[in-house]
Parts: sequence; structure tokens; C-alpha cells
Amino acid sequence: MTDATPRAFSQAPIFSPARIWALAWNTLTELTRLKIFYFLLIFALLVIGNSFFMARLTPEEEFQMLKDISLGAMSIFTSLLAILATAMLLPKDLEDRTTFTILAKPVPRWEYLAGKLLGIFLLLALSITMMTALFLTVLWLREQGALADARAQLTGEDLTRAVASIQAVTFNANLVPGILIIFVKAALLAALTLMISAFATSAIFTMMITIAIYFISHLQATAREYWLEGVDIRWWTKPILALVALIFPDLQAFSLTDDIVAGNPITAALFTQTATLGLLYIGVYYLLACFFFSNREL
Repeated sequence: MTDATPRAFSQAPIFSPARIWALAWNTLTELTRLKIFYFLLIFALLVIGNSFFMARLTPEEEFQMLKDISLGAMSIFTSLLAILATAMLLPKDLEDRTTFTILAKPVPRWEYLAGKLLGIFLLLALSITMMTALFLTVLWLREQGALADARAQLTGEDLTRAVASIQAVTFNANLVPGILIIFVKAALLAALTLMISAFATSAIFTMMITIAIYFISHLQATAREYWLEGVDIRWWTKPILALVALIFPDLQAFSLTDDIVAGNPITAALFTQTATLGLLYIGVYYLLACFFFSNREL
């Protein structure tokens, strides 16, 4: 019996995708039990209520406002979901002593964090898929209503132009990359929250720090432009601004909602650049989380 345990540890693989997947699935199951999908109910009420409220606008105004409000709400809800759900993970596991049970087995701490982060990504993917399905369904129903009104009131070339105009402002190719960037932004915030949670002592502290960074990251681009356009630029201004830009992600770069609503194309280069920036930050925050968590006394 005494020889069996060391041999089992030595035979355990250093890296196991199956272990990470098991941790991720368990994390997703735990989070769904916390009834965290109440966010989706609020989103549904907002989108459906919004569509009825704007019934008197022209089709172009209605669809632009519907996309603006829906995509904005999708971005805010997924960001809040990423911060709140991730902030609760490690403190809850420590309180339930689940962390000690898992780490007592041959599971490295970096693998434990990878499983937790993947579980959050699954939760975000599931949430944004459901919100997207609801948003597209409401958009399609409003399009059908607008087309029916146009066919009842117009004929000939006027009807043809009206139908083409309605279809042009309803669905466009920008919706897909725009929603994917919303997911990348939420995943970035989840990785950032996990990094802070790796050394924080409470979920409340983690939430407060992450939300503060969220607002700083949204405002840093505006502040950078203001300082760089100033007349009296000191020698230390640019290094400090570069350091701030390195520490805090420029979340404003992930806000492509205005381009989607305006119908401006989201080019492949812009999408690739934004997604790569997000993945880079996720990787850096995950590595920092592993560093802090590996040096933390449990």
C-alpha cells in the first residue's frame, strides 16, 4: 500500500487534456447551478421589450437601434458574467476545500487553473450563443414584420427599393466577427479576473479591482490621446503611457459595435489584429495567474 501511491504519482502524465477537460466540465456544471444565467433573462427582456418599443420608427432606424442596444447589452452582460463568475471560483473552492482535494492528487496547479479558465470560456460561449440566437430571432421577426408592412403599402419599384433597403440594414456580414470579438473581450476579462483571484484573499476584492481595471482600460485610449496631443509633453510622458498601455488592456479596441451598426466593414485584418491582441493578453494573464497561484500558500 505504501509503494502504490508514489508509483501512481510517478506514472501520472505531466500534461493531461482529459484532466483539464474534467475540471472545465465540472466548473461549468457548478456555475450553472449558481443560476448565473439570470443574465440571459434580463437580456431577453431588454431585446424583446426594445423591439416593441421602437415599432413606430422607420425600419432603418429601428434595426440600427435594435442592433446597437442588443450588441451593447451582449458586451456588458458577458463582461459582467466573466468577472463575477471567475471571481467566485477560487474562493468557493477554497471554502469547500475542493482545491485541497484536487491538488492532493497528481494535478499541477497550472493545470487546475487551465481547467477553471476553460470552464469559464465554455460558460461564456454558451451564454453568448444563447444571446445571439435570441437576438437574431428577434431581428428576423422584426424584418418579416417590416417586409409585410412594405408589401401592404407599396407596389412596383417602390416596393423593390423598400425590400432591398430593409434587407440591407437587417443582417450583414459584420455581425459574426463583431460577436466573436465580444466573446474574446469577455474571455480576456475572465483571464484578468483569474490572475487577480490567484493572489486575492476574497471574491469581493477581486471584483472591485477587476471592475476598476475595466473602467481604466476603457478610458486609457482617450487619456492617451489627450496627453499626447498636449503642447507640453515631458520626456517621461510617453514611457509612462506605454507602461499603462502594457499593464491595462485597451478594451476600447474591442468595441466594434459602432462599426457594425453603421454598416462599416470589419476587415479580416482588423478582426485578426483585435483577436490576436485579445489572445495575447489572455496568455499573459494566465501565465501570471499560474505564477501567483504556484507561490500561494494554501
